[in-house]
Amino acid sequence: MIRALPRILFAGTASGCGKTTAVTTVLTLLKRRGVGVTAAKCGPDYIDPMFHEAVLGVPSSNLDPFFCGRNLLRSQLADSAGELCVVEGVMGYYDGTGPDGENSTYTVARETGTPVILVVNGRGASASLLAVLEGFLRFKPDSGIRGVLFSGVTAMTYAQLKAWTEARFGDALTVVGYLPRLPEDCLLGSRHLGLVTPAETADLSEKLAKTADLAAGTVDLAALLAVAGSAEPLVFDPPVIPRLGSFRIAAARDDAFCFYYRDTLRLFEKMGAELTFFSPLADEAVPDRADGLMLGGGYPELHAETLEKNETAKESICRAIASGMPTLAECGGFQYLGRTLAGHRMCGILPQESENAGRLVRFGYITLTAQAGGLLGPAGTTLPAHEFHYYDSTENGSAFTAVKPSGRSWDCGIHTESLYAGYPHLFLPASLPAAEAFCRKCLAYKERKR
Repeated sequence: MIRALPRILFAGTASGCGKTTAVTTVLTLLKRRGVGVTAAKCGPDYIDPMFHEAVLGVPSSNLDPFFCGRNLLRSQLADSAGELCVVEGVMGYYDGTGPDGENSTYTVARETGTPVILVVNGRGASASLLAVLEGFLRFKPDSGIRGVLFSGVTAMTYAQLKAWTEARFGDALTVVGYLPRLPEDCLLGSRHLGLVTPAETADLSEKLAKTADLAAGTVDLAALLAVAGSAEPLVFDPPVIPRLGSFRIAAARDDAFCFYYRDTLRLFEKMGAELTFFSPLADEAVPDRADGLMLGGGYPELHAETLEKNETAKESICRAIASGMPTLAECGGFQYLGRTLAGHRMCGILPQESENAGRLVRFGYITLTAQAGGLLGPAGTTLPAHEFHYYDSTENGSAFTAVKPSGRSWDCGIHTESLYAGYPHLFLPASLPAAEAFCRKCLAYKERKR
């Protein structure tokens, strides 16, 4: 299949250079212009796509080369309903699982043929930024970098940088403008897992609007659209997704449980699921007629006292799981099913107690191999996954073997005929048999209820 899709990828020299601000600003400006724009995020991050969705009002996607090969990356991009897609990179452009740019933003750009705009923070530098640009361009002959956006600079500094860049690189690099230094009331907050979520950001729409107002005269949208329009059509084979029947999946969704890959939710819908949401923070029970349950990650530790008090939510979840309702519980959702979290009583359906370890625990990409059959497939089933958490538990399960790209391994996870629970986050579009197995179990549960 072939689809022409103008697209552009904003990459950074490092984390904190201004990628998310650049992307949310450009999305806001394009939306104001009436462009039918969608967005995507490189890597396994949950929070940046929430900001994309806050701007556009439609879900964002994740493009992760550890999870997905070239064909699936292209298929996910092509699945965008927009007339233009803006992709946000992760970390530095070449930062991945090795020294040569493996599984990095660069990998996504290369595999999808997406032109790249490099975001370069200009604070405290001038001519040295040309060396930075030259290094990024030369590190890979096929870097895909077609433009540069400077951030944190003044109008005077930008004028000088633009002239120098054009003189040195000519037509090889388009200067697409700059982001001015932002006032304090435009800055987005952060914590150890990255940015504070949109739901926790006071006056978010005002912040985004003010930033876009400041950048309206400094970002060259015409130049950006020209770079995006130079992208070659996407050539790919769409995945075969079976339509299994009609069933309902209930997902916990609030400030405590908010980490879901939208691509996974859309996949379940394509297989026949109706998604319905409820809030344990609001002490809501699992919705009636649910045939499957999802307890995503998030920040339950920040709300442990409230979650402890909300007996209606806890009791309904325990009843659902005890009845055999197929359930996916990842990271924070896994902790919530345990006895305690930060000293507060949780659901108690699993034996673990969870506390802050004071450091990142088992961070990064892993490949899971099931040691026994269960909800997601038979013994030997492999699943690409990701972990990022500061809390750890007294009992993390042993149903899977997790292996990092470095070769380090450990046991983890609960895997029964009706339950997957553990710290690893799963990206199920990359594991269609596991997604289908879960959905078929939901259909079987629905039939048993009858």
